[in-house]
Amino acid sequence: MIDQVRRFNRTVTQRAGALSDAFLTRGRPLGQARLLWEIGPDGRDVRDLRARLDLDSGYLSRLLRALEHDGLVTVEVNEADGRLRTARLTAAGGAERAELDRRSEQAAAGLLGPLTERQRGRLVTAMADVERLLTASAIVVGVRDPRDPEARRCLRAYVEELSGRFDGGFDPALSISAADHEMTPPAGLFLVATLHGEPAGCGALKFHPGAPAEIKRMWVAPEVRGLGLGRRLLAELETRAVAHGVRVLRLETNRALSEAIGLYRSAGYREAPAFNDEPYAHHWFEKSLSSST
Repeated sequence: MIDQVRRFNRTVTQRAGALSDAFLTRGRPLGQARLLWEIGPDGRDVRDLRARLDLDSGYLSRLLRALEHDGLVTVEVNEADGRLRTARLTAAGGAERAELDRRSEQAAAGLLGPLTERQRGRLVTAMADVERLLTASAIVVGVRDPRDPEARRCLRAYVEELSGRFDGGFDPALSISAADHEMTPPAGLFLVATLHGEPAGCGALKFHPGAPAEIKRMWVAPEVRGLGLGRRLLAELETRAVAHGVRVLRLETNRALSEAIGLYRSAGYREAPAFNDEPYAHHWFEKSLSSST
């Protein structure tokens, strides 16, 4: 599998023109051209560019300086927050970005041109599938303090979504608690998934010595659904539960969350009699864990 990935990478970098220091014959490497595209007509904070492109801050600074030297970009202190810098295209930068767009479309047409109609369809479908899988592989999952800004964004999004989907809304104050201290070691833990530095999902554990642990606050951002992140978060929670000596995991959910119910059932959770008085729950699940989970 690793050999196939490496062959794929070699083929793509060659066909995409990444090996040349003059991408699309414009006299600059692919990294600079991509940076122009990402800055876009509205500009973008340098911090966001670094996260979006997964670039080292030193390398990004060198790319920006090269574009500034060519008169294509300006970098200025953000008026709203002096700690941030914002990159903007000059008029020449905007014209260069438009020309790169034009040539990129020509290059894409040139790639498709030699193929039959059936081959084109197969290639475009395969590209879409590869893009989704590569996006999934770029998601990072790790333990965070539930008070961290990214964790807070996930929790707010969780509450907002449930408020819109549950009959009668959702008030976390009426629900069984999942307070910060309950999702912080040693009482529990909180996982946050990020994609290019942006929160993409979360999930939590509450430990109860000598009793089953609870899964809480499972949420996946709408824009990354379908990438298997919910299953990945669930598996990570199970693995960490086993590491803490947990034998049984429990969770409850609302009937409106049909996709979550399907996930839990397919992951081996079995419906159980109500084991708490959660007012928003219609289904209660549990799963016995083993050291091989």
